[in-house]
Amino acid sequence: MDPILSEIYQTVLGAAPYVIIAYALMWMILLVYVLIMVFSLKKTEKQMAALTEELRLRQKG
Repeated sequence: MDPILSEIYQTVLGAAPYVIIAYALMWMILLVYVLIMVFSLKKTEKQMAALTEELRLRQKG
């Protein structure tokens, strides 16, 4: 193998665990963000349904 390529591969492979950890961390952060948004959306939908029902009852009475 070419000595220059060998040196490049050693440099890249040495940094590989850090790159893998960084990608995993970013995916976990993205997943948590999406889950928070989903739960917030569900909560907001429940509140909107309650407000719609309250408005309907006030318009009848």
